[in-house]
Amino acid sequence: MGSAGTVAELVQRQWGDHRPGLRSEDTVLSHHQVASGAAVRAALLADLLPTGSEPHLGVLLDNTPEFPLWLSAAALAGAAVAGINPTRRGAELARDILHTDCRVLITERTHLPLLDGLDLPGVRVLVTDIDEYAELLAPYTGAKPGDTVLADPGPGTRMLLYFTSGSTGAPKAAICSQGRLAAAGQSLVEHFGVRREDIHYICMPMFHGNAVIADWAPALAGGAAVALRRRFSASGFLDDVRTHGATYFTYVGRAVQYLLATPERPDDREHPLRLGFGTEAGAVDAARFRERFGVRLVEGYGSSEGGAAIQRTPDTPERAVGRAAARDDLAVVDPETGQERAAAVFDASGRLINGVDAIGELVNRGRTPFEGYWRNEAADADRLRGGWYWTGDLFFRDADGFLYFAGRTDDRLRVDSENLAAAVIENILSRWEDAAAVAVYAVPDPVAGDQVMAALAMREGVAFDPSAFAAFLGAQTDLGTKMAPRFVRIVPAMPVTATNKVHRAGLRREGFWDAGSVWWRGRGGAYDFFGGEQLAALLSEYEAHGRDGLLLSIKRPPGADV
Repeated sequence: MGSAGTVAELVQRQWGDHRPGLRSEDTVLSHHQVASGAAVRAALLADLLPTGSEPHLGVLLDNTPEFPLWLSAAALAGAAVAGINPTRRGAELARDILHTDCRVLITERTHLPLLDGLDLPGVRVLVTDIDEYAELLAPYTGAKPGDTVLADPGPGTRMLLYFTSGSTGAPKAAICSQGRLAAAGQSLVEHFGVRREDIHYICMPMFHGNAVIADWAPALAGGAAVALRRRFSASGFLDDVRTHGATYFTYVGRAVQYLLATPERPDDREHPLRLGFGTEAGAVDAARFRERFGVRLVEGYGSSEGGAAIQRTPDTPERAVGRAAARDDLAVVDPETGQERAAAVFDASGRLINGVDAIGELVNRGRTPFEGYWRNEAADADRLRGGWYWTGDLFFRDADGFLYFAGRTDDRLRVDSENLAAAVIENILSRWEDAAAVAVYAVPDPVAGDQVMAALAMREGVAFDPSAFAAFLGAQTDLGTKMAPRFVRIVPAMPVTATNKVHRAGLRREGFWDAGSVWWRGRGGAYDFFGGEQLAALLSEYEAHGRDGLLLSIKRPPGADV
């Protein structure tokens, strides 16, 4: 089977293939049925989109069969899918839909409450699990791939508009073309030896690039089947894998930790899985996962933007991510001057000892496949400063060229695989009348990604009331499920730079070490005092997961030992 230049070609190849191609709970569709269903939806889409509108549709769904069916339909029609994040709320959710010019929104009953009261002018909402939806599709039965085309489905045609956050605050919609998505899928087919008899388990949310680019696309390119899980479940993971016969899955680091936290069972290795591919699992947890489940986890680095990629090779050191992909010229540079940072120096135990000189922002100085953001020229220019692609991620590089992840730049956070912008959270927290000033920034999570920390300067004469603050957060309808600060630091005055900007870098370096004024949020949402015992327990958790090196960028008080 030769290479395909577009996702549309890959979907068309499914026509006539009657092997099982999509599994979800009690539903099994053949590859042919998927292609047929996609053709039906492409024809419906063509009739629903107003003349002259952008060929864009929003998909606000859990991982149900309708998600890959609409991805396939968009590919056939030459349309683009905007993955809509159900953890967004209120005006921010409406903004995502309207910003991407979606005139059709695909959703299901469970998400309809999110749309209550939203002003979505000109947006047609289709609810996939009601009788009227089946009636809408019925007239198009018999449609074939290629019958309906809104725009030429060529390699450069927009295919995905996937949201990613950055320093500008509001999420940006990264563009991914049919050609880039097809190439990404075929690259993973070659890299991992994807076989037609494989079954890719999709348990990560499909509104993220992880599931679509690294799981669905290689299955489509390799002729493999997919098995869907509506939402990730650690307790249901192995049962699903066995039920569907899954051989491959993608993950983020937090998911791996949840799986390792499940009770061990004698049959933990009795399953068909052979490989997991993802990010931020960490060397310690990856080793524990392989020892317990007998499955190799392969770490990678990339993003929906596609601006830089790191590949892990057999000789990659345990704690490193890997080396630059062949197409990239990656460097670790000072974000202010662009000068390359020094090579990393490690002590006898493998800990970085020159972090101040070695840690910098990862840039791609070579030709980048980054295709820009939808209607955001300022963000494009910021990402491609000086002709380089700036990732916004902190790394260090050893003398052999291996790259190590070291965190994120000050105004970006990644919490439980969600990309967040500090400015968005600050705008919400600033509504609290008891606070005179607010700053939000990332501190490293002991397992994967970041945790949200907020510094609050209270109004004169007002003391911090943790119960009142928790109640305030609970009343904010646009506070996403990942946005609530894990740590709150009370400062006498907000530190500022010489240009009167909040000195986030200084706040981040102080982190949670100032236990005299720090509170933290427990499972129930209440804030408790963060004292010495809690700090010691947290540091032990960093060490247990092999992420204590990330604390090197945080200032430590005299005598502290991590």
